[in-house]
Amino acid sequence: MQILTTPNWQDYELLDSGDGKRLERFGKYVLLRPDPQCMWRPALSGSTWQKADAVFQRKTEDKGVWQYRNTLPEKWLLRYKELAFWIKLTPFKHTGIFPEQAVQWDFLQNLITSSLSQDAKSPHVLNLFAYTGIASLAMAAAGANVTHVDASKPAVTWARENQAASKLFDAPIRWIVDDAVKFCQREVKRGVKYDGILLDPPVYGHGPGGEVWNFAKDFPHLLSICKQLLSGNPLFILVNAYAISASALMLQNVMQDYFGDLNGVIECGELTLQEKSAGRLVSTGIFSRWKHA
Repeated sequence: MQILTTPNWQDYELLDSGDGKRLERFGKYVLLRPDPQCMWRPALSGSTWQKADAVFQRKTEDKGVWQYRNTLPEKWLLRYKELAFWIKLTPFKHTGIFPEQAVQWDFLQNLITSSLSQDAKSPHVLNLFAYTGIASLAMAAAGANVTHVDASKPAVTWARENQAASKLFDAPIRWIVDDAVKFCQREVKRGVKYDGILLDPPVYGHGPGGEVWNFAKDFPHLLSICKQLLSGNPLFILVNAYAISASALMLQNVMQDYFGDLNGVIECGELTLQEKSAGRLVSTGIFSRWKHA
């Protein structure tokens, strides 16, 4: 079990947490969002928390509204190393970026760069449930050919805006709006192979044709299809999961079922952010990854 921590960077900081909330800085703006697991006491004063530019108020289990204390633009640009991406406030409390994933972007880029130093052939990688595409851009910037798949057309549009913001205009990225399972099944029939596969599956979801995704029911099946898509000498399989009632050990055990016979190592653990205030780690999700030995 590993604990992977993404340090604060120039355009993002976890300022403080507690009382079921997170206080975060995204560029110039400070946001206050709910996080029920943060049951401890905040380290910073209440007056500091009151200075948040916008506060998310949950209205239903899935949706809510942002209350603006100061004027914010409709979207604004953040940067991580050579990447640039747009932040927008959505009714689901999300902003278009999961900052804890930066440690995974680095992992993927290092693997791809190392592969290219040994082989002139660019790896072909697949990003499923790919959202706003920052991982796709990270892999493309490192030299991979990327197939980006998400069921949401607005999310893919947002991802393409991020591509333009990062000035990766000529990056070899194939943008696909499709149900992940159906897409992978068709790729198997077409005989397509990938050197790496990244999955960020939700707990529940719907495809563009009304397809229903249920993590507990569909995740093992999708992994079995992904196994058929792997090339003869793959680099990685990476799974990130959020808000599921299971541990990273579950992910590792399932990964072992499908990829344990490959020549590599399976790791698992938690993704965390570290507060600027008191240095506490805040768990944001779990992961498991197989990488070539």
